[in-house]
Amino acid sequence: MSTTEEAEHPILAAIDLGSNSFHMIIARLRDGHFQVMDRLREMVQLRAGIDKRGHLDKASQQRAIACLERFGERIRDLPEGSVRVVGTNTLRVAKNSQEFLRKAKKALGHPIEIVAGEEEARLIYLGVSHALAFDNSRRLVMDIGGGSTEFIIGEGDFWIERESLSMGCVSFSQRYFPDGVISQTMMKKAVIAASSELRAIQQPYRKAGWAEAVGASGTIRCAANIIKEQGWAEDGVITPQALDNLVNAITSVSHISELNLTGLSAERASVLPGGVAVLKASFDRLRIDRMIVSDGALREGLLYDLLGRIQHDDERDRTVLAFGRRYQIDEKQADHVITMADQFFEQVRKSCELDDENKAQLSWAGRLHEVGLSISHDQFHKHSFYLLANSSLPGFSREEQLILALLVLGQRKKFPQKHFKVLPKELRRPTKYLTILLRLAMVFNRGRSEEVDTFPELSIEDKVIQLSLSPAWLEQHPLTGADLQKEADYLSRIDYQLIIS
Repeated sequence: MSTTEEAEHPILAAIDLGSNSFHMIIARLRDGHFQVMDRLREMVQLRAGIDKRGHLDKASQQRAIACLERFGERIRDLPEGSVRVVGTNTLRVAKNSQEFLRKAKKALGHPIEIVAGEEEARLIYLGVSHALAFDNSRRLVMDIGGGSTEFIIGEGDFWIERESLSMGCVSFSQRYFPDGVISQTMMKKAVIAASSELRAIQQPYRKAGWAEAVGASGTIRCAANIIKEQGWAEDGVITPQALDNLVNAITSVSHISELNLTGLSAERASVLPGGVAVLKASFDRLRIDRMIVSDGALREGLLYDLLGRIQHDDERDRTVLAFGRRYQIDEKQADHVITMADQFFEQVRKSCELDDENKAQLSWAGRLHEVGLSISHDQFHKHSFYLLANSSLPGFSREEQLILALLVLGQRKKFPQKHFKVLPKELRRPTKYLTILLRLAMVFNRGRSEEVDTFPELSIEDKVIQLSLSPAWLEQHPLTGADLQKEADYLSRIDYQLIIS
């Protein structure tokens, strides 16, 4: 294929680092649709490696790294920005996840994001909505992972309700069926525990309603396959009666090794009891009368979300605009700050080694820097930080959300040096540069003038910041000049030198 054809039909890849299995899909984009070129799946059971201290043990890390090295071979030649990798529940809860991610990134050769449960739910729904021939009728989508289960109600391509609950096929199998031991009492306890988790959503979900329920996980596909093979329901459909038959079949044996059901793979068997308990509770509590199965899930959702970013239809842009409207920001002031910050960015992009993603981060921060004013003017930057760090922001990974929150925290007064230590080392330097650019844009727009009429020259070399302004302009704007001197003092405390000439 020629270089032109490659540009017209790019190859994209998505990897889902699930609590039970790691999945990779590689696809070529043709005429707005993906042509799948390769799929890889390995049951790593990362969740099983969480020890009593909440750490990933060495054995699970080794399994994961070995898998990612194999995945990495397939995507080694794909350019930056064409691969998206996300970690889910286990990496959200593991206390040493950052340590593991450093090794994982090296093995894979591409950055890895950890997404919140609600963001995982959004991406799952996006994958399912493209996998099925959806009309605009309302649907419930359910995905049972290794450590969490996601529930989404949506219409067409858009979600209405989304939730992630802390129950999964691996965690429940470990907790209620230890060492593969099975009993009716254990199954009952597992179903009750899952029912308890579901209490928080059962009423709002029932009230919202749906025309069709869709399952989108290995556990649900496995259950549907067994049900089909046993003749308990039609192909690809799960009914309450068929599910009861499956529960009875599982609890008819005393150990998982004795379970002999057509359609059940050896690798899936160990986590089936916990997954079926979650499925049974969901059917009961949400009053599901029929569920079909979709092949699309998180990794397909990742592909379409990545495509949106490439085609400038980024979910994060929509989230930022909606968040700004929610907190009634001053749009004109935000536009002025963004305009100047963008001017500064383009002047220092090369010397500071910044890229288009950094530019987007700066723009989002400029748009939302004043959301904290909805709480109080006093210390509003700290209120902005809290809102952005703790709100649900569709499209943003945990790391991206943290960077956005840190940028608005650092927009004024004392530079929050200690807060940057929570970022991976490779992100601290560019995030500091972005914070400095936002701070300077804030200084020049503090007066909230009607128009941006000042575009000073800016250069940054390592920790030396050179800002060029004419003496005449400084004489005409003494307050801004005084603010710049204060800014020079703040920056000097973190060993950055601001020179105004």
